[in-house]
Amino acid sequence: MEESDRERKERSAAQRWDARYAAAEEPLFGSEPNEYLRMVVARSDFRARSALCLADGDGRNAAWLAGQGMTVTALDVSAVATEKALNLDRVRGVTVERLTADLDTWSAAPDRSWEMVSLLYLQAASGTRLRALEQAAGLLAPGGWLVVEAFSKDQAAHRTMGPEDPDLLYSLTELHSATPGLEVVEALAGQVRLEEGRRHRGIAHVVRFAARRPD
Repeated sequence: MEESDRERKERSAAQRWDARYAAAEEPLFGSEPNEYLRMVVARSDFRARSALCLADGDGRNAAWLAGQGMTVTALDVSAVATEKALNLDRVRGVTVERLTADLDTWSAAPDRSWEMVSLLYLQAASGTRLRALEQAAGLLAPGGWLVVEAFSKDQAAHRTMGPEDPDLLYSLTELHSATPGLEVVEALAGQVRLEEGRRHRGIAHVVRFAARRPD
């Protein structure tokens, strides 16, 4: 049977990221959790006890959340990254439900929901991002949090890090449009200094977005 365009796209993305993670001698984006994720979790009104980490890479964010006592599920397109993430879980003595799947086709079981869903630096085309954001919003339990950080459109003028293709960059407009049923807690676009491994280090232009499903 001939391979479809979608199947070729999924295979290409998985192979590309498998190669990157296989070649990396140290975690691609560092071993510590994303700073914006830490900031949201530290909020006085944040009480989530379960989390879904989409595009979790080699595991730093999900492993950290599990270390905070949360029940965590994590997903990434790269089987190599997932295996590295499982090794990190073992080293840290935590348990994370790890899945290898493509966000273009993955769907959670109808009876599943989480109190927080994170989408941190998903580098994917706008169609994939839209589906991931809509999925994330739909998987939130009542009162659940959506947490997003990514390179903004402004990063295109600064070739220090991040995707070269402008279609892979985010805007607050698309985040608002993709999550109409959520109550926005923060929606910021600006300049920050990243210290997340060798690939995310230095001044970057990002969007930060936190929103909640009504109780």
